[in-house]
Amino acid sequence: MDAKFQRVALNDGHSIPVLGLGTYAPDEVPKSKATEATKIAIDVGFRHIDAAYVYQNEEEVGLAIRSKIADGTVKREDIFYTSKLWCTFLRPELVRPSLEKSLKKLQLDYVDLYIIHFPAALKPGEDLFPRDENGKVIFDTVDIRATWEALEKCKDAGLTKSIGVSNFNRRQLEMILNKPGLKYKPVCNQVECHPYLNQHKLLDFCKSKDIVLVAYSALGSHREPKWVDQSTPVLLDDPVICALAKKHNRSPALIALRYHLQRGVVVLAKSFSEKWIRENIQVFEFQLSSEDMKALDGLNRNVRYTTANFAAGHPEYPFSDEY
Repeated sequence: MDAKFQRVALNDGHSIPVLGLGTYAPDEVPKSKATEATKIAIDVGFRHIDAAYVYQNEEEVGLAIRSKIADGTVKREDIFYTSKLWCTFLRPELVRPSLEKSLKKLQLDYVDLYIIHFPAALKPGEDLFPRDENGKVIFDTVDIRATWEALEKCKDAGLTKSIGVSNFNRRQLEMILNKPGLKYKPVCNQVECHPYLNQHKLLDFCKSKDIVLVAYSALGSHREPKWVDQSTPVLLDDPVICALAKKHNRSPALIALRYHLQRGVVVLAKSFSEKWIRENIQVFEFQLSSEDMKALDGLNRNVRYTTANFAAGHPEYPFSDEY
């Protein structure tokens, strides 16, 4: 079995490739770049593609997947595709139509994983970030457990193989896990995770509940000013990470990615550069020692790059809790 097809079991009997391609890009990046990057990633061996309705590039990503199926590089069942339910669709009656909208854009019959992108509901409608006349984001009130039941129905209907969540804290996960009549547990919780925010308490909690932690911003962050405080430290410039990179003759990015795999975390590597996509798949070619891992653990300083300020003040804003 080729190392790059390493997968981890999910609690519903499916499995997820441990390395995925992230496809988010800032607005100024042409959407066609998502098609190119996804094709390159599949060619070099990526089988896990992570996207979302809010990225507004599912047509382009779907096109890449279908073209790689058409040219015989992969079969549909080789690809693990994740999409995400955006905050404006958290009302239960909007969940399935939203997933169907994504499937239509992708021109696929099903997704492998459908996750609630963020636990704070926003006012439904066409605007992804609905605002009032003062420019303030308009919140909605939705019981996340009712949203979850709608996701369970999507799984039963065969529109998605697995269902999970993203950006949930422990309390919000427990709300779903303790829901009367729960049919399916979340298979994963996708959160920001890297050596500066190693999420060890949330990781331990998820492991105890057989929920896979999936790391985004695993290399720090894209540092897009719209989302990220520019005064935050640059992860890949960290002297400890750079010293380990030198020791293993690898890039700092590969050290950061490998760190997650050895902790049992599924990791997303976002890049639209062919050079870096090819490099990222080399994460399977080396191992960090227990001393290396300890040194990386020691870097934790609770630096969160993606604070999702649009939802600050929402009762379900997840980052106020300790974890």
